Amino acid sequence: MAQGLGGMGNLFKQAQEIQARLAQVQEELGRKTVEASSGGGMVQVVVNGHLSCSSVKVDPAVINPQDKEMLEDLILAAVNEGLRRAREMVSEEMSKITGGFKIPGLMP
Repeated sequence: MAQGLGGMGNLFKQAQEIQARLAQVQEELGRKTVEASSGGGMVQVVVNGHLSCSSVKVDPAVINPQDKEMLEDLILAAVNEGLRRAREMVSEEMSKITGGFKIPGLMP
């Protein structure tokens, strides 16, 4: 029975180590960014590993009050692409820790 408890202690220690590494990676992901654009670069966004959009740049040439919907569509497309790329980056970083094992709720 004591041997079984030792195995549980090892398992618990490994879980704590993984948890600490995950926290470190999540902190690092907050500093990592991906860029995305739409409209041939007319709208550019930067999204970090916490899936937060940190920057939006719009080329003045695309700003036309008569075509507001086009600009909105370009911004939406760029943000969605940025979020997709950021999720991919997060998934890659997390799989380095989990060995590719999908843990529900851990990865976006």
